[in-house]
Amino acid sequence: MTRSNIKTYRYRIGKNQYIVINIQQTAAAKADIGNVLASNAVNVQIIKKRRR
Repeated sequence: MTRSNIKTYRYRIGKNQYIVINIQQTAAAKADIGNVLASNAVNVQIIKKRRR
């Protein structure tokens, strides 16, 4: 993976809270001989914070 840009936005509508995650990635691969695979796979983990 060459570059990753992540932006998160929070919106509150009424008493509901929404999280929007915008992920932009670029991947590049090169080979002189053989096959090459460039993957743009993403692992996203959302953890709820405990309230005090």
